Amino acid sequence: MSGPLRAHGGGRAGGTRAGRAAAAAGLLLVSSLGTPGCYTTQMTLLKSGLDSLRTQVDSMQVRDSVTARTLADTRQELADQREVLLATRATSSSTQREAGETLGRLEGKLDDIMARFRIQSERARTTDPAPAGTPAGGTTGSTVKGGAAATGAAAAGPDPTQLYDQATQDLTQGRYAMALGNYRDYLKRFPDAELADNAQYGVGECFFAQAQFDSALVEYNRVGARWPTGDRAPAALYKTGLCQDRLGRGADARKTFENLVKRFPQSGEAQLARDRLATKP
Repeated sequence: MSGPLRAHGGGRAGGTRAGRAAAAAGLLLVSSLGTPGCYTTQMTLLKSGLDSLRTQVDSMQVRDSVTARTLADTRQELADQREVLLATRATSSSTQREAGETLGRLEGKLDDIMARFRIQSERARTTDPAPAGTPAGGTTGSTVKGGAAATGAAAAGPDPTQLYDQATQDLTQGRYAMALGNYRDYLKRFPDAELADNAQYGVGECFFAQAQFDSALVEYNRVGARWPTGDRAPAALYKTGLCQDRLGRGADARKTFENLVKRFPQSGEAQLARDRLATKP
């Protein structure tokens, strides 16, 4: 019987350390049966081998438990990091969108200020001196009649400059509904006035500031259609391209920027368009 048992023990020796310890314990048991005088010694060795085997098994169980706990902790940490990353991306996207809208409003305000400055400068250069023979601070008969007519016109409706300035102030202070109403009132009352193209551009700005890019696109296009060479045409073209880009029409936006650079190469908006063309594929 020792031969088969030995063969069996040898096969188990190729397994784990726990298997080898069990085989050794079996051999000790067989040997103790063959030699009664060494019974106590062999039993002691057998008990020691079993204790060693039990210790090894316990150690393996502990290591497996620690490994499983570490793996679970790692997975939880990865899940937490993923949530943080997603939240950060969402916040970054929202912040970028808000910054873009704010920048658009600031660009519109700057355009309005520059346009009003140019108009005031042109008015100052083209103002005619008082006719000869007119006393300083005095009036002639024709002047009196003209003044009466102007008074009657003022009584009939608001002053165009005041109406435009009020609309622009509403726009810059974020009162978009009031600004829109005043700009449209201006266009209805004074469609051919000097600031009419600026008022039409202001209508587009009211929609752009509220991220209503489809409506803003329609209003900016009206500036180019009615005043194609006006001082507001370059700005309207640039904002048209921005609206197209925000609406996901990248190819149309690129064509608009290229058209702006071609038609108004010296304008400030043309430089902005070049910058965008350089960064867009």
